[in-house]
Amino acid sequence: MAASAQRITPFLMFEGRAQEAMDFYVSLFDDAKVVRVTRYGPDGPGAEGTVRHAVFSLAGRDFQCIDSAGHDFGFTPALSLAVECGSEEEIDRLYAALAEGGSELMPLGSYGFSAKFGWVNDRFGVSWQLTLPGEPS
Repeated sequence: MAASAQRITPFLMFEGRAQEAMDFYVSLFDDAKVVRVTRYGPDGPGAEGTVRHAVFSLAGRDFQCIDSAGHDFGFTPALSLAVECGSEEEIDRLYAALAEGGSELMPLGSYGFSAKFGWVNDRFGVSWQLTLPGEPS
């Protein structure tokens, strides 16, 4: 059987804050960068200078995003970005940064399935589940 050329990439739709979100995420994670960005011009349909389409990478995983020109829905915690952290310092740092200006769904703690876990919606509405593997204390 031939190898598939298919790629599945998370796609995030922001409302005018895609560049701010990308810059924030890239500042938090290792091996992270903005790969490419195209912007709306004066003829729209989005506001001039906002993100028409972008690709960014976090920990070697590509994401796509845009600034939507008007939709009546947002992000939901029904789909989260799951991050397996390498240390307690890392999970604490990421949780604090992602929770700032957002909302805590499950505060950092021990829930019986990992050493430490937390769930947060960030300031852009994107949902993140952070876990520190290992036995709960």
